[in-house]
Amino acid sequence: MCRHRPEKWCSGNWMLYHDNAPAHRAVTTKSFLAKQNIPSLPLPPYSPDLAPGDFFLFPQLKKTIKGRRFDYVEDIQANASRQLRGITKSDYQRCFRQWQERWNKCIQAQGHSFEGDKTNQPVSVLIHSQKIQSRN
Repeated sequence: MCRHRPEKWCSGNWMLYHDNAPAHRAVTTKSFLAKQNIPSLPLPPYSPDLAPGDFFLFPQLKKTIKGRRFDYVEDIQANASRQLRGITKSDYQRCFRQWQERWNKCIQAQGHSFEGDKTNQPVSVLIHSQKIQSRN
């Protein structure tokens, strides 16, 4: 972020949103974010419906590998890299609009599953959404 978007890094007008991967929950990661004054919003547990990687990015990558067989890891890496480079700015903009719509649906459902949620799991979004709103 510092290299590619220095104006965003210095403005402090952004928030890091990451999933619940062990590396993201690690004490060293949390300490680094705190020392750098980087505000973060972790993904609520059991909420793949709110993770852009799960509802947008991974399905994009799967499109071209479905039904294909790769003999070498390098071929898979090259294919994934080609797919990632092919995602346009408008694709990302659409993804973030969908992400906002999903957050709003969860807030309206008061953190419970909602129509279109394939997980059928309750999500604890209300608390997180209130944190977002209080920061704005």
